[in-house]
Amino acid sequence: MSAAGPPQGARPPGGERRAAPLGGDHASGAAPTAPTLDDCERLFAAHGGTDTGYLRLHWPRFRATKSLVEQTWRCAGGRVLDLGAHWLHQSLLFALDGYRVTAADLPVTMDAPNVVALARAQGIRLVGIADLAAPRALRELDDDAFDLVILGEVIEHLAFNPVDLWREIHRVLVAGGRIVVTTPNCHALTRRHLQRARAWVGGGNIGVDEILTTPTHGHHWKEYSRRELVRYFGLLSPDFEVRRALYIEDDPARVEPRVRAVARALRRAIPPLRERLHVEVDLARKSRGIAIEPAWDRGGR
Repeated sequence: MSAAGPPQGARPPGGERRAAPLGGDHASGAAPTAPTLDDCERLFAAHGGTDTGYLRLHWPRFRATKSLVEQTWRCAGGRVLDLGAHWLHQSLLFALDGYRVTAADLPVTMDAPNVVALARAQGIRLVGIADLAAPRALRELDDDAFDLVILGEVIEHLAFNPVDLWREIHRVLVAGGRIVVTTPNCHALTRRHLQRARAWVGGGNIGVDEILTTPTHGHHWKEYSRRELVRYFGLLSPDFEVRRALYIEDDPARVEPRVRAVARALRRAIPPLRERLHVEVDLARKSRGIAIEPAWDRGGR
């Protein structure tokens, strides 16, 4: 789908044009496997454990991301790069379904014994990246090495100009491949109120305490709107085509207090107020590359 008209909310593609799979459906024709949260918790526990609180909190997102991807894209044994893979929570779901997964994140995470043990058991390749801002941050990865690149809740944490990183992603993704970005929606109902509250106390975005006490990549330095993300990829390269950009409201992982339940009901009724964005970008061709270059002086400013 072109950037001009992605749908407003998450729904099955229905009558819209279906993207041709990059490699074809699973040979068996069977539906994707659907492990439960309990299944995954047991797997992680058997290999040294994980941050179970984080897994439970974000489980609806991990499950929804894979499901949404597979509405329009299936590739038997497809090559997946999970960039910002953290504790392999998203990577595991793809690996269990037969995808060939490479997980990349900071070395302190990729070298953790529990992460290494799970990756070895599930055939997940681990790549430690000390500095995503480096011009050749993904130098360990070959050209055209992946069919799908996932940035799950990553883009809002980037505290540097990301053009070199996108140049690397463009290089390692095969022509016809896809990028999937999930990120908080800056116009979500709850975030609007939080931003207004911060503005009243003399600031905006993240607070001073957070800046000084949290490591750099822990912050949400920039949260985006749907329109901004469509423009973001349009500026990066004419090779990128935004196929769809969805407003997502995940099912709660647990029973919520009444006030939160009411807010969630409002968000479900009004898509632009939903919590999260799910954006799918096709690398339609590899002819122009990354077309924008950062510069100190643009237009005499």
